[in-house]
Amino acid sequence: MHLADHPARRRLSAALDNLAVTFHGMTARPDEHNCECHWGSPEDLSLLKTPNVELEPDLLRRAWQATDWTDHAAVLRRVLPQFATALVAGRTEYWFGPEDAGYSFARGRWQQWPDHHAGPVREFLHAWWAQSLTDPDAIVPAHQVFVMCAEASGTLRPWLAEWEKQTGCLSDRHLAEAAVTWEYELLGDSLPWRVGWYEHDEEEMLAELVAWLLDHASVRLRESGASADLRHRIRLLGLTGEDRWTDPHWPGHRY
Repeated sequence: MHLADHPARRRLSAALDNLAVTFHGMTARPDEHNCECHWGSPEDLSLLKTPNVELEPDLLRRAWQATDWTDHAAVLRRVLPQFATALVAGRTEYWFGPEDAGYSFARGRWQQWPDHHAGPVREFLHAWWAQSLTDPDAIVPAHQVFVMCAEASGTLRPWLAEWEKQTGCLSDRHLAEAAVTWEYELLGDSLPWRVGWYEHDEEEMLAELVAWLLDHASVRLRESGASADLRHRIRLLGLTGEDRWTDPHWPGHRY
């Protein structure tokens, strides 16, 4: 199959096109304001109130990262088509990690929007996640897309369900990459990304991620060619307290 015919890529392209159509003509509120000395000039602000004007990358970043808009949802709708395209292309800069982009979605409370607005956002997130798992030319690492989608939605469930369904060698390899990236924090009983949105339950997310890895990672890590050491470290997540750090395979992490 030619990569141009990749179904997940076609789905993602359609989702991006739908965002562009859905949020065409959107603007920030006419009375929206922000701190000139910390955020940007009146000219910058006026662009958010002007529909369908492409923003310079730095202005786009400042717009979606700002936490103090009067109406963050309106700003998010204004920048969403360009923002989503930049995310997929790996052209976004984060303060901490991909969770930053997820917080911007969460602050906009997109899941409470009318369905003709929330639906295209939901489809974009699901299409991007599926593409990151199955497209060999996906630009953003799958574990980063996972974190962004988790923080955008406040749940791990749909993203883990899709990962469970996608059992090909590429998806398994992405699971091994995630395990390598996450195991240090997980063995220290911490979620391997920063939860910054107050409505998200960090403990619940951690418990769900650990349970899923214990149930699904063992066989898939072996099939992906992951090292025995990595497989043992994920197994240690099923142990607690002294049983974990006295296990012969404890990697010697210090916290």
